[in-house]
Order: sequence, then structure tokens, then C-alpha cells
Amino acid sequence: MNTQTATEYRNLPLNVLSESTANPRRVFEDAALKELAESIRVQGVLSPLLVRPVTEQGFEIVAGARRYRAAQMAEAATVPVRIVNLTDAESLEAQLVENLIRSDVHPMEETNGFRALLNLEEPKYSIEQIAARTGKNPSFVAARLRLTELVPAAVEAFYREEIGVGHALLLAKLQPAQQEQALANCFREDWGGGSGKAKRILLPVRHLQHWIEHNVLLLLKLAPFNKRDAQLVPAAGSCVDCPKRTGNNKLLFAEWAENESQCTDPNCYAVKIESHVQKQVAAKPELVQISTAYGQQQEGSKIVTRSKYVEIRPEKPDTPEKANWPEFKTCKYTSEAIVADGLDKGEARKVCTQPDCAVHHPKKQPSKADASFKAEQDKRRREEALANATGLRVLQTIVAAVPVRLMKRDLLFIAEQMLPLLDEKRVEMVARNQGIRAKEGESAAKLLTAFLRKAEEDAIGKLIVEAVILLSASRQADGGKVLRAAAQAYKVDTDAIALKVKQEFTAKDRARGEKKPEAVTKPERKRVA
Repeated sequence: MNTQTATEYRNLPLNVLSESTANPRRVFEDAALKELAESIRVQGVLSPLLVRPVTEQGFEIVAGARRYRAAQMAEAATVPVRIVNLTDAESLEAQLVENLIRSDVHPMEETNGFRALLNLEEPKYSIEQIAARTGKNPSFVAARLRLTELVPAAVEAFYREEIGVGHALLLAKLQPAQQEQALANCFREDWGGGSGKAKRILLPVRHLQHWIEHNVLLLLKLAPFNKRDAQLVPAAGSCVDCPKRTGNNKLLFAEWAENESQCTDPNCYAVKIESHVQKQVAAKPELVQISTAYGQQQEGSKIVTRSKYVEIRPEKPDTPEKANWPEFKTCKYTSEAIVADGLDKGEARKVCTQPDCAVHHPKKQPSKADASFKAEQDKRRREEALANATGLRVLQTIVAAVPVRLMKRDLLFIAEQMLPLLDEKRVEMVARNQGIRAKEGESAAKLLTAFLRKAEEDAIGKLIVEAVILLSASRQADGGKVLRAAAQAYKVDTDAIALKVKQEFTAKDRARGEKKPEAVTKPERKRVA
């Protein structure tokens, strides 16, 4: 039936009207309803409700539930209506469009409307078709639809207006396991005002995006497993076709569209790496399993610790001196290996595990002048740089998670007493983390003290925790133990941070390698007879 010819205007009693169960609108503010009811008592309902017949004497409200409720409060006898014959799909469309043009509609209600249209069996809608019918951009509809993936804590915070739509849209793009952790990083605590209670302050959307980029997203091009293998973890399928890959869903992941090969599910990534390791070991029982982590393995473990093997470098030496280094040589004991534990888990290696090997385990220790000793030093320096960068990232993440418990005067007293206990290098480190860089002739300690006296309580509290970690680490043989304890206390995922930093280092190394110009071969001089 043509809806244009089926239109009829009438006044109907309220008792023949019923609200639509499919209406995406769920929030009706009492104060606004009372205000509208008072207006109806004086002037009546000025704009007709859109209804459709459902029985001989009954009508369902397609648009106008708020006016209907206000008319009930005003005890109106009848309300003006526009009667139109609409299918379920047409009714949903009308409800959605009606809600979209109203400024007081919550984004979650828009989301529910889009989802209801997408779930229809007949007719079937695509995101592009919904966008065209509602006058929205397809990326807008895709992002709104993702809000249905929010965990309950995030939905509640969104409805209570503790977070904005920008925060909610970013959170919804994450997997449930990461959403709650990301939600906590949307806020900082402010103990100012002298009330003795902390006030949660919402941080900008860009802060949340920065946190996600550094703590969640992983570069798939650096993954050791086959991204196209749909059977590696059958429940997860292929990474190429995965909707959680940024490049496979550009409507949703517009912020990270520049790098298409990013995984947004660290848990799935970790499961695939573990499955890859098990698959490789099962296919090659002779494969040596090694660890790149520090510390001892559990008793009975087949994994070889880093102190019991020498890794053979895959690249060719670029100087004659390096050609003599043990790590660039193979021996009769050289065997294939896979990293089964640690930072590079899943990656293939070649190693020598023979303690009597004359090439890789010479009895004579090299002197400082020995080229192999220098190579080992270079390797250790890079490992230390990687460990330091990881430690610094962990420290920064811990500091971001610290809540403030004391008054400003107490915190300031503690901070000013602690700073002199740090050496100059660590004071400069703390200052840099606050954006303070001492110029030549300036004292970092004095600049930091001046900063503290003007800082808010939360900034001072975070600095104290940072200083305690640095001070404790400097006075213990195993400084990393303090950092690990702090990470555990503040629920910081050190493995995820370490993997992310390692990927960043590898990406930088590759970028430097690509930019490095080819060596120019000098022409040979002719020998004079």
C-alpha cells in the first residue's frame, strides 16, 4: 500500500495507543517530561504523533513516545495523530530518523536503532544502505554499531555521562579484555579542594588514543606466525580476514587506517604465537626450544635458558673484522631453534648449545681488545637499551595508574625529602618525564623542586612513586625486581609493553636499514710495473 495515500489525521484517545517495543529510545528525563506535560495542559499537543494500525481499534506509536508520556502526565483525553500503514522495517526506519534529528537522544539509542535495522531478516540492510536512508556517513554508522560491543561498565559510565562519545567509540573498538583497563585510563584523580575525597577528572580522547596505540595495538607484519593460516587457531581464523585487523575494517578503525597491519586483540595474538610454537615443535621434534627471558626455567622444562646457548646471527658480517666474530660463524653443532619463552616468542633462530664447542664456547676468555668481545658488548648494549626502554615504558604506565591518597602538603614534604636521595642521572630522568629539561648551567633538581611546589596532588603522588621505584632499584642487585613488584601492584601488563617496545625497536632498525645507502665500490688502482 502506498504510504502517501494511507495517511490520515485524527484525534485518538490515549487508551487505544501503545508504545513500540522496537523504539530505540529508552531514556526519558523526568524534568523534561514534566515541563512538556505542563505545556500540553496549556496548549495541547502541537505536533501529531506518528502511529500505525496494529488491530482494528489499536495503534502503535512509531514516533512520539515522549509526547505520549507527557500527555498521560497532563491527563489529556486525546492526542492528535497521523495514521500511516507501515511495515516493521518502515516503522524502524521512521523511528530511527525521528530520533536522529533530535539533539537530546543518547548515542546508545542511535546505536540500538541501527542495530535493529541491521538485524532485520526482510528486507536486509547493509551499513551503506542504512547510512543512505538516515543521511549519515557509512563510517559514522559503523562506529555507532560498534557501541553494542561495549562492556557493561563502559555502557554505565557512558549513560551516566562520565565519559563522552569519543571515549566510548574508542573503547568499543577494543576487545572486552582490554576495555575495562582502557576505561580506567580515561580518568585521573584530583584530591584538590580540601574535601578529603578524590574527584575523577576525565582526560581528553587523544590521551586514550595514545594509550591504546602504545599498550594494545600490535604490528602484524612482525608476527612470527602465518597470518593467512586459518587453522592455526580455528576459532580465530585468518588474520587477513579478521574484522579485528585495522586494515580489514577501515570504516571502524579510521584512526589507524595508515597502518593496515595492526592487531587490536593482544590475547588472540598471544594464543596464535603459542599455537605456532606448539605446531613447529610437533612438526620438528629435534627443534631446540630456547628462552630469551632472564631467570631459570621450571624443573623438567625442555626450554634452554639464554646462558646455555649462543645465537648465530642470520645477517652477513658487513666488515672483515665482524667475519671473525663467533656469532657470525657456524659450527658442527649448529642447530635450528625456536623461541618458546620470552620477548621474541615464536621466532626462528639458529643456535649452538654445545658447551665444548671451540667456536662458540672457547675456553680462553677474550680480552677487551678482542673484536669478538666488542661484538658481545654491542649486543649487550642493544639488549640493555631494549630493557631500559621497556622498563621506562613500564614505569610510565605504573605512574599513570597511581591514585593519590595524601594531602598536598604531605606529598610535597615526602617528595622534597626524597629527591636529594637520587643521583643526578635519576633526577634528570624524573625531570624529563615531567617535560622538564635543564639547560646548560641549570640544575635539574632545582627546576624539579620549583615544579613540585606548583603541581597538583596527583602529579606529586605519581612523582613520589616514580622516585621510590628508581631509588629502590639503585640500591638492589636486581633492580628489575622492584619494577616487577610495582607493575604487579598496579596491574600493569609488562609482557604486552615489552612486546610493543620490541616491535618499535625492530621497526626502527628496519627503517634505518632501508634508508642506508648502498656502499660505493672504489675503483682499483692500476699497479705500476
